[in-house]
Amino acid sequence: MIYEVFRQEKKGAAFAHAGSVDAPDATFAEAFAREQYGRRQESEALWVVPRAAIHTVTDFADELNKTYHRVDGYSLKAKLKEARERAGTARAS
Repeated sequence: MIYEVFRQEKKGAAFAHAGSVDAPDATFAEAFAREQYGRRQESEALWVVPRAAIHTVTDFADELNKTYHRVDGYSLKAKLKEARERAGTARAS
């Protein structure tokens, strides 16, 4: 069975995918993960998860159409231009 290993490099840091281990059960997977990703103290903590338990999420609902939550969805230049035009201080192009 394949287990995916996620490691935390420093306390408080985000976990990142470190790799995978092939083990007959969770006990062996933890031991293999400790040996490969924790033995030299390069990891603060490990998550060892069966690959079958990891699910891909691709469908994100945006019922309220709040595109400003995305970096590309809120145009600051357009908002500034609109505000300048309302204030009567628009620059001549």
